[in-house]
Amino acid sequence: MTWTAPDITRTGGSLVAGERDMLEGFLTWQRDTLLVKCAGLTGEQLALRPLPRSNLSLLGLIRHMAKVERIWFRERIAAEPVPRLYAESGAKDADFDELDASRAAEDHARLLEERRLAEEALGKASLDDTFTHDGDEYSVRMVLFHMISEYARHNGHADLLREHTDGAAGY
Repeated sequence: MTWTAPDITRTGGSLVAGERDMLEGFLTWQRDTLLVKCAGLTGEQLALRPLPRSNLSLLGLIRHMAKVERIWFRERIAAEPVPRLYAESGAKDADFDELDASRAAEDHARLLEERRLAEEALGKASLDDTFTHDGDEYSVRMVLFHMISEYARHNGHADLLREHTDGAAGY
């Protein structure tokens, strides 16, 4: 039996909430949007690279966002000593380049788990908490803005990838 990405109900936050609730709500909506764009596709379809001269695929985006969730929330905000995802080969773009359609369910589950662990790390932090990375000081607030923009940018890619994969568009 071929695995198919499950349907997901996209959730969002209040449009009149306080700063933290609004930022977390917009991040949740963007996170869910990526999964909505993948829903109903098989691992093979998710691994397709339908745009010439591009290494982008929906499965690559799933893997990339799991890696990014881990880096910003667990490594940087929570200072957890966790290994980098997809770093075994040493390839810079392993999350995009080293795909295995037969492991799509595992990659999808990993993204969901990284989201859960990111939310756990975020729940222990204040928006004003800071950390230093490569000599620069970052706030948790900035990380939320960054992650919203990271998902939004890649969700635009996902729109094109999905439309070129099976014609579905506009959701």
